[in-house]
Amino acid sequence: MSDAPGPWASAAEIAEAVASGAISARAVTEAALARIAERNPAINAFTDVTRERALAEAGAVDAALAAGEPAGPLAGVPFAVKNLYDIAGLPTRAGSKINRERTPASRDAALIRRLNAAGAVLVGALNMGEYAYDFTGRNAHDGDCRNPHDPERMTGGSSAGSGAATAAGLAPISLGSDTNGSIRVPASLCGVFGLKPTYGRLTRAGSFPFVDSLDHVGPLARSARDLALAYDAMQGHDPDDHACAARPAEPALPSLDRGIERLRIGIAGGWLAERTGDEARAAIAPVAEAFSPAATLAGIELAGAAAGRAAAYLITNSESAAYHLPQLRRRAADYDPETRDRFLAGALIPAAWVARAQRVRRWWLGQLMAAFETVDLIIAAATPCPAPRIDQDTISLGGVEVLARANLGALTQPFSCAGLPIATVPVFSPGELPIGVQLIAPPWREDLCLRAARYLEASAVAAAHPPAPR
Repeated sequence: MSDAPGPWASAAEIAEAVASGAISARAVTEAALARIAERNPAINAFTDVTRERALAEAGAVDAALAAGEPAGPLAGVPFAVKNLYDIAGLPTRAGSKINRERTPASRDAALIRRLNAAGAVLVGALNMGEYAYDFTGRNAHDGDCRNPHDPERMTGGSSAGSGAATAAGLAPISLGSDTNGSIRVPASLCGVFGLKPTYGRLTRAGSFPFVDSLDHVGPLARSARDLALAYDAMQGHDPDDHACAARPAEPALPSLDRGIERLRIGIAGGWLAERTGDEARAAIAPVAEAFSPAATLAGIELAGAAAGRAAAYLITNSESAAYHLPQLRRRAADYDPETRDRFLAGALIPAAWVARAQRVRRWWLGQLMAAFETVDLIIAAATPCPAPRIDQDTISLGGVEVLARANLGALTQPFSCAGLPIATVPVFSPGELPIGVQLIAPPWREDLCLRAARYLEASAVAAAHPPAPR
């Protein structure tokens, strides 16, 4: 058998090598665990490493192949999950101090089971912002997660460890969650691909909730193909999640290389463009240029984005506060003070404001659906700027200094409110930190997001580069 694949081998390459017998799943897993032991102390992406379980799962993959059973599409591929997913035998932390006292989960989250069924091997749980209420990657209980491209910089949150572990070559695929941008922000700041599927596309069963009416779950990866492989393996209705749509699986992988000819692409302007910094604007330019030979491009105003963001903000604050209020009454001192104060503020929001926010949410979705009558795909920056320093409390948004923790998701929040499928692609400039661009499609058109991401990747515009040696 060949040597173990290096840290930058794709999930597709690993699965092919394992399925062909060129390497064992155990060898792949041992190499991944060794990299985690060596590199994780510098970035603090993992809170738990499931070593014994991973070796047992890899052994099961090898035994199945030896018995002549078909390999799954992710045979032997290591993956890790944000620690708000249930992992049998571990308490589900959700980035908090309080939750680590919970009884260990008796069963894996549904998406972990589906990836295991496809042959993937779980190597651990990942650091995150407390209770997913964070855009920075800071954590008062488990320590801050650090950006592999510059350990003095933020990873973005709340799926901080997911972005960092994938960018650092510790897991080719990771799972995150996205309520207001928590897959897209770390994908942008860490320079990897991310997918927030349509609300209700993937089951959330076995994941700790933040805002039920806005919570999405999805993968991060270092290539568009790996993103599609993971996404396809996780599709399917699940009655254990009331929001999971009863739709048949619609695989994205078969259409991944079809190209983008005759697509109509809108470049987001107006409020969104005004809050896009110079580096983010510079990332959009090569993306638009790469699309231009095959697709039709036009500016699109998206009037109402500010209202959409405001609605998302109010719904997030009020709904999450209602969930946490009983616990806050008993154990307020055990919360990160910043998280606690945001929940307490949410508890004070008048019900009339929330009702109005829900009406605005429906109106804003209507505005976007009207836009999709003239374009097939919308592109916008994923974050206003590249990764700020870990000790940096503010960023510039439209020329105004604002708090980073609340505003790194300013460009993702409006689209979360509408529940649309969005892929984030990483764009690098020589010597600069990465920054992501969002590819936004109509509901249930994840295939379109991923096809466009793959086109940009093939055009050498979007790529997940290894961090520079330090």
